[in-house]
Amino acid sequence: MAFPVVLLASPRSFCAGVERAIDIVDRLLDQRGGPVHVRKQIVHNTHVVAELEARGAVFVDELDAVPDGATVVFSAHGVSPAVREEAARRGLDVVDATCPLVTKVHAEAKRYAARGDTVVLIGHAGHEEVEGTLGEAPERTVLVQTVADVAALEVPDPTRVSYLTQTTLAVDETAEVLAALREKFPALRGPSAADICYATTNRQEAVRDIARDADLVLVVGSRNSSNSVRLVETARRMGTPAHLIDDVSDIREEWLDGARVVGVSAGASAPPALVDEVIEALGAWDVQVRETARETIRFTLPAAVRGAPGRP
Repeated sequence: MAFPVVLLASPRSFCAGVERAIDIVDRLLDQRGGPVHVRKQIVHNTHVVAELEARGAVFVDELDAVPDGATVVFSAHGVSPAVREEAARRGLDVVDATCPLVTKVHAEAKRYAARGDTVVLIGHAGHEEVEGTLGEAPERTVLVQTVADVAALEVPDPTRVSYLTQTTLAVDETAEVLAALREKFPALRGPSAADICYATTNRQEAVRDIARDADLVLVVGSRNSSNSVRLVETARRMGTPAHLIDDVSDIREEWLDGARVVGVSAGASAPPALVDEVIEALGAWDVQVRETARETIRFTLPAAVRGAPGRP
């Protein structure tokens, strides 16, 4: 399994929101020891979750699995007001690891609903981020996933419609849905800055760049990671075969037959070390980094964990 050239996408792997969320759990474990309960997966990556579980993190689906008064971390994907109210009622010690860019979308949902708009959320049904955003104004928010959903959409007042998007969507597909919304509701209003996060956008552009010249693209990420799945779809839309792998053990020999140039990237929740292992396994004598953007964003940690030791 050796190849002449690997094109390595940059940016790739952890984004600022993921680093912040993992750091929060790390620091709590250092401060308090286990168990530290986390509602849902802190980020959508099996390796990150397993590593934190080994240190004493306990991942639960709902708060009823958390003992009264215990510490609980809300994942990077955010939660609905109903979850926050339940935590307060039960006296849970909440440390919020919601990505600030998701918090921005929640604030927009509340603002648009408060002014009387129907809020159209573009996103994937069942995703934790979507569930949390829908919970901000459930009586005024509707979810659309496709252009067909837009065509079937009926609202009380077509002149009072706003839109939001899940932060981890495919930029191209979202543009198609948004264009359909604008055509159907000419008075449509939305956020002044895009909801699809910088990291999602940057990683998709980097994958487009490597997919132009690669025979195959491998994306490191877990199957429940929306942004990782979108990277695979991005490469395939460029006409390049692409596969999602949790780690090097998922690579199949038949994928590599006839591939002389292999592109490699990773979703925003995938640890960089997993990418290094893939590069080593491919045995390329030439690894070319294709940088399409440079990321310098860092997010402030919650007061509860500031000053505590964390990841180097």
